[in-house]
Amino acid sequence: MRRSAGLWRVAWSGRVSPRRPTRSPSGWRSSRERSSASRPRCCVSRRTRSSCRSCSRDGPKTKPCLPVTRTTDGSGPSASPRAAALVGAGIFLSRIAGFARDALMSRLLGVGAVMDVWALAVRIPNVIQVLLGEGTLSASMIPVYAEMLEEGKEEEAGRFAGAALGLVSVAAWGTALLGIFAASPIAELFTALSPDQRLLLASLLRLFFPMVALLAMSAWALAILNSHRRFFVSYVAPVLWNLGIITALVVFGLGLGWARAGRQMDLAVAVAWGALAGGALQLAVQAPFLVPVLRHFRLSLSARVRGVREAVRAFVPIVLARGVVSLGGLVDAALAALLAGGAISALHFAQRLYLLPISLFGLSVAAAELPELSRRRQADATVLAQRVRTGLRRVWLLVIPTAALYLAVGDLIVGTLYQGGDFGPDSTALVYLVLGAYAIGLPASAGSRMLSSAFFALRDTRTPALLSVVRMLLSAAVGVSLMFPLDRYGLGSLRLGAVGLALGASAAAWTEYGLLRRRLGRALQVPHGVGSAYAARVLVSAAVAGGAAWTAKLALGSAYPARRGWAAALVEALGGAPAAVSSAAAAAGTALLFGVVFLAAARATGLDVRPGALRRR
Repeated sequence: MRRSAGLWRVAWSGRVSPRRPTRSPSGWRSSRERSSASRPRCCVSRRTRSSCRSCSRDGPKTKPCLPVTRTTDGSGPSASPRAAALVGAGIFLSRIAGFARDALMSRLLGVGAVMDVWALAVRIPNVIQVLLGEGTLSASMIPVYAEMLEEGKEEEAGRFAGAALGLVSVAAWGTALLGIFAASPIAELFTALSPDQRLLLASLLRLFFPMVALLAMSAWALAILNSHRRFFVSYVAPVLWNLGIITALVVFGLGLGWARAGRQMDLAVAVAWGALAGGALQLAVQAPFLVPVLRHFRLSLSARVRGVREAVRAFVPIVLARGVVSLGGLVDAALAALLAGGAISALHFAQRLYLLPISLFGLSVAAAELPELSRRRQADATVLAQRVRTGLRRVWLLVIPTAALYLAVGDLIVGTLYQGGDFGPDSTALVYLVLGAYAIGLPASAGSRMLSSAFFALRDTRTPALLSVVRMLLSAAVGVSLMFPLDRYGLGSLRLGAVGLALGASAAAWTEYGLLRRRLGRALQVPHGVGSAYAARVLVSAAVAGGAAWTAKLALGSAYPARRGWAAALVEALGGAPAAVSSAAAAAGTALLFGVVFLAAARATGLDVRPGALRRR
């Protein structure tokens, strides 16, 4: 019974351990396996022992040697693609819950004044979440913590984890307290908002700042579990945060009827309380999986613990990099506040869809590769370049088709997810245009995550930080130059200024990606890109599939947005009575057609899209 419970816990946590010894049918390891498990990794097999000079000469050392990759092509452990799949699965479930949350919010709050304040209130403390959140802590902690584990220094790793938690907690809760007291002055800075909107903004900030502190501590848990190759639970934990919001929307918005009664501001505050409760649940669910791996954990605030200063030195540039990106999002929201009403909401809903493939594919691959790249920091540059190339190919194979799908049938997707209640057809059209502008830069944004992880693994955190500054400045410059001219044009009561901000973000994303590629090439001195021929095959296949989906969209028509398909008109002209095609059916049908055509086009162009094919590249 105990053993089955333990196996269930491992399956739930998504633990991936390529070094775990195989078991005999009886479940017991052989004596040879038990003896080899205690040796350094480089000394287990005869082949790797001969490649380690110190071990072949003097036998196994007390101090383990540097890790040796298992393959000669640089692909590393076979667990890396599986780890990326576990991360992607967790993120996918979290995003599904997020879409359910946004679908309710769009129908209850729409694209208007209250939703604008909500989106802005989430964005302001999100700067702190990004500074102390999963991307920053993972990039600074995992290389240090994973290297300690690889060297067999579990006691030092436990002390490092305790010191990191203590320092993160002080920083997160100290900032949260400052944010609570400064909520009103912060709200007064947004003079473009009405007085009622500023009061609502201050109320929401007082709840969101402590929520972000809880999420920062949850990010610490994610970094620890990822280092132990337990990927799933940390990335599925945000489902509970979304459930907290959904519960508040259902109880107060639908059950008590606050949305119908015009109490949308009260509903927004109630939902913020749900978000705070969800943040606490997100942290709590990871605790049972942390206890088994933190064997020598000691909570402290000491900066003298081994590895802390190194992590802090890496943390500062990473904070700059992540903070600039988050600050850029806050700048976009502040600029959108200068535009016609609904611009902030349109950016918010479009970004939900835009971030989905980045999280599912770009972040999942980068998160799975970071621990492995960190373990191979001192390996040959060809090994690192091969891992980066394989990661980029996996990312682009999934992200480029997603961008094409958004451009072709994004209006069906937006209409199916969001339209209804206070979210009308004009809102659907505006969010679709913003999503299309974001989709242009989608491959670059996802690829930059992978390239940044390579720099973090090489302990070069300054380069991504500097290039993120370039991205923010360029995004703001291009966005400002486009948003005011486009704001002159509208869709009913809504204006197109938000499209200009999204176009600026895409232009800046491609610039950052190009600069990261160039700098990483200088560092490795070996080719590491996806290859022009490979990229061309993916682009051609995605374009063909997008054209087929767009044609099917015009043929079927839809309810959201309202469109009469030419197939229905043809049936009616022949004397038939065509049935109306629902937006959900149209979206599902066109997406399915897109997938089938993409696979056929990929096969025709010689692109190998079979499961596991990229693991061998």
